[in-house]
Amino acid sequence: MNIAEIKAAVGAGKSVHWANEGYRVHRDGLGQYLITFVPNGSTIGLTDRSGRRLNGAEADFFISEPMHCAAAEQGRDAHVATWDTSSSAGPG
Repeated sequence: MNIAEIKAAVGAGKSVHWANEGYRVHRDGLGQYLITFVPNGSTIGLTDRSGRRLNGAEADFFISEPMHCAAAEQGRDAHVATWDTSSSAGPG
């Protein structure tokens, strides 16, 4: 994603990330676009001071699509089924 695409996606309320979902791209109250590592709050600007170069490769920015309820349910059921079948003693 380029700078304009990232800013448009953030403005549209999409969940934009860099490198992995631990790094979230957002806009602060001053209008600055930032990349924050969510687990510890470490933050850097989206771009260098000129505003023309991303602090990261364009290919490393992406939009995280929310899982649909049915897909989440299937994933949860598959996990439970895997756990049940791999456990010889069973739960409890």
